[in-house]
Amino acid sequence: MNKATAQMRPEESGRIAAFGIDLGGTKIAAGLIDTEGSVLASASVPTPATEGAEAVLDAVAGLVDALGAAPEAAGLRIRGLGMGAAGVIDAGNARVLSATDTILHWAGTDLSAGLLARTGLAVRAVNDVHAHGLGEAWCGAAAGKANALLLAVGTGIGGSHLLGGVPQTGAHHVGGHMGHFASPLATGVRCSCGRTGHLEAIAAGPAIHRNYLRLGGDPYVADTRELTALAHAGDLLAIQTLRTGGRAAGIAAGSLANILDPELIVFSGGMTGAGDLWWDAVREGFAAEAIDPLQQLELVPATLGNDAALIGAAGLFLAPQTSKD
Repeated sequence: MNKATAQMRPEESGRIAAFGIDLGGTKIAAGLIDTEGSVLASASVPTPATEGAEAVLDAVAGLVDALGAAPEAAGLRIRGLGMGAAGVIDAGNARVLSATDTILHWAGTDLSAGLLARTGLAVRAVNDVHAHGLGEAWCGAAAGKANALLLAVGTGIGGSHLLGGVPQTGAHHVGGHMGHFASPLATGVRCSCGRTGHLEAIAAGPAIHRNYLRLGGDPYVADTRELTALAHAGDLLAIQTLRTGGRAAGIAAGSLANILDPELIVFSGGMTGAGDLWWDAVREGFAAEAIDPLQQLELVPATLGNDAALIGAAGLFLAPQTSKD
């Protein structure tokens, strides 16, 4: 156990908190979270992705040290370290089962053993999108819902189905890969997984931009943010491609609702900030696909923003529905 961690373990009478880690390919964010889901302190560093798994775990431990030494940590009883991590995560063992090469040698990493050795803290982990969903289910847009669906539409597309606030990770730990749901609007379009016709290939932010360029859009439009601004200024092709992405997301949401019958669907990720053009298309796609008893289902934006995954990760120790303590 490192010195900073050892100093932040007060008597049993102290307030309870946990660390939440949101670990992605470009950034590692950490938060000190209390039992109300409030972020008491936070910090972040770039992910040393090219240096390998050990360097990434060192960076996480460094953030834990920094937050443990923060004034907000005084008098807290730290229950553990929860993590939302990129890759396919075995939540039962906090191990990375598979991952892309975004983080070098990430697949096979034992998060529990590696971080216990570095921090002295118990470790629990889920996929990063499940952490986001857990945060929204604990104290965000889906709080109090027994059956909720989160669809995250940003650089990629993922999701989480939550029953009683608990993410359903599936028999092979790949539950929530909603970006690889078949989409009729993506027929023949190559997906990041190497297959064709998946939702992510037409509805993720970068995919919307690629579709715009593929249809003859202005090559000087650099990204989806610029495309969205152009669409709201009235450019017809930008409107078309933005709406196609939104409609595809809505169709997928409707199809998933037909199967899972959630109480509501929470949308998160960068595309939720694309304005009414995108949201109207999402709702149109949903209405076209969802069966009649689901036509009034709420489609709502996430409320916790960038803190959702931190809160959800800490919730692995703190949220009543997921805490085992």
